[in-house]
Amino acid sequence: MRVWQTIRTPIIGRHVHRRAYAALVLSGCYEEAGDSGRHRVQAGDVVLHEAFEAHLDRFPKSGAVILNVSLPAQCAVRSGVGRANDPDAIVRLVEGGDSEAAALLLWSAELRQWDFQDWPDELAMSLAQNASVSLSGWSEAKGIPPWDLSRSFAKVFGISPSAFRATARTRQAWRAIRTTGASLSAIAAHCGFADQAHMTRSGKTMTGHCPSAWRSACK
Repeated sequence: MRVWQTIRTPIIGRHVHRRAYAALVLSGCYEEAGDSGRHRVQAGDVVLHEAFEAHLDRFPKSGAVILNVSLPAQCAVRSGVGRANDPDAIVRLVEGGDSEAAALLLWSAELRQWDFQDWPDELAMSLAQNASVSLSGWSEAKGIPPWDLSRSFAKVFGISPSAFRATARTRQAWRAIRTTGASLSAIAAHCGFADQAHMTRSGKTMTGHCPSAWRSACK
């Protein structure tokens, strides 16, 4: 991941960053659609990304200039979008070699509430908050045919609703393992996995490490 980015390409496909980081928009605007929902951001906004978060980005012809700052491992990152109080001060810190201080300033940004634009946003929010949501039940309640649900959601987020739900389930388990003392089997059951082995496979695919390694790293 480059620290400074000037982007004018129309779209950057869905991709994953292994480390938590903050993206400060210095000029221009763009739309991001990923594991934490869809956000339209502009100059002065800061986008916080949890580790292993995936997203795609869409840019207008005018493009955007972005400052990416890796967040310290000890920061409890909550994904979302907020405003930087003093973008120029953050730039000066990075240029002066004090990226850690800049990261702490960005991490402290107050995040705004999720403001969804349409039903794909609403579905993404529902799945991010509860990965056990029934897609067939959701589509029936909203009066949306299953084929349209899958096609339209994938057009926005670059991934099917079922794949998005699977990722959300794994991310929920990952957070629980790192922040609670619950047993792995209890977490697997709570997050809706078939069993602990299923959770282990999904977690290793996402992070490259098994759940026990996640927990050990937090001690």
